[in-house]
Amino acid sequence: MEQVLLNIGFGNTVVAERVVAILSPNSSPMKRVKDEAREARSLIDVTHGRKTRAIIITDSNHVILSAIQAETVSSRFEALIKDGDEKVTEPVK
Repeated sequence: MEQVLLNIGFGNTVVAERVVAILSPNSSPMKRVKDEAREARSLIDVTHGRKTRAIIITDSNHVILSAIQAETVSSRFEALIKDGDEKVTEPVK
């Protein structure tokens, strides 16, 4: 079983087919999502102390904070899809 990994910065990766959303953290609802994930102990912070620039939500309801711009993470995700990795676009079973 081969998994396609999405680089989210500082040597950290996430399984691309598990990503549900890549969001900008600047709105109040996104701050609430982050706070609720922290309370539920499902928050993963990979910013290395830097400012959060992207929030990644997975199908397991984990919330991942990244210091890489949401647009950059999204373009990396799109590049994986364009490389012909059909597994990324298939629904997770």
